[in-house]
Amino acid sequence: MNPLITVVIPCYNAAPWMAGTIASVRAQTWRRYEIILVNDGSKDGSGEIADRLAGPDLQVVHQANAGQCAAFNRGLALAQGDYIEYLDADDLLAADKLQIQIERLQQLPPGWIASGAWGRFAENPAETKFEPEAVWRDLSPVEWLVTSWQGGGMMHGAAWLVPRSVAQAAGLWDERLSLINDFDYFSRVLLASQGIAFCARARTYYRSGLAGSLSASTSRRAWDSAFLSTELGTKSLLAREDSPRTRAAAAINWQRLIYSAYPFVPDLVRKGEAEVRRLGGCELEIGGGPVFQVLRRVLGWKPARRAQVFGRRLFKR
Repeated sequence: MNPLITVVIPCYNAAPWMAGTIASVRAQTWRRYEIILVNDGSKDGSGEIADRLAGPDLQVVHQANAGQCAAFNRGLALAQGDYIEYLDADDLLAADKLQIQIERLQQLPPGWIASGAWGRFAENPAETKFEPEAVWRDLSPVEWLVTSWQGGGMMHGAAWLVPRSVAQAAGLWDERLSLINDFDYFSRVLLASQGIAFCARARTYYRSGLAGSLSASTSRRAWDSAFLSTELGTKSLLAREDSPRTRAAAAINWQRLIYSAYPFVPDLVRKGEAEVRRLGGCELEIGGGPVFQVLRRVLGWKPARRAQVFGRRLFKR
């Protein structure tokens, strides 16, 4: 019998896009799937829309708002599939995405996970650009994480297809986390796997630039989550391989977060800087436009960054 794929969709205030997301699953050429949509306390009518779309292939669960990680865990608890597909309620799958990946995994030993090509779009998926990254190839778990953290690209959460056995070995989503919660979770998933099989034709569409999206959040809670997730993901990798290459990759990842977080959360920045020193230091330079780079060279990166933040706030008024 062909394997069953469970598509877990957490939903919070995604009324304008949810029907399209579900339609992209129902259009899959791989027909043995189930959808578990967890409405995480939406206030925009998403729950009612989901109930209207429910059917034999779509189970809708309603819960009080508890966060994306809790919604993912609720869906996992109900999942019957042999494979797990995580899909945000505003993103899309190409029609043959699941079939391409599952057929590739069936040719490999147990324990491999599949990745795929992904691209960003705002309104029209036809405008999505798929720009290859260094991680778009078959890699071991450690090689994938080192390559990614050194700047070789990320992987959109929906791009993965994960065998149930690997998901169980990785453990649950950490419900303390919000911002970059997938950094911790997918680090554990990769390290619980035997390898990553990249499927170039298995495409996903990542809707970006939405106001109020989780990835755009800069609240104190969001920064706390980002730093904790980075700490957890780093510990997972170093527990597998504590070597010069993994420590260097972890330091780069911490430094990148420091540049984003300064000057908003100075206490967390100091914590991150201590981690970079503990890992052996990092020479990654902060990015920015020509004016910013001139200020950085004259004043140092922190005063230049403060001036940059002040300027952005000033022009928003």
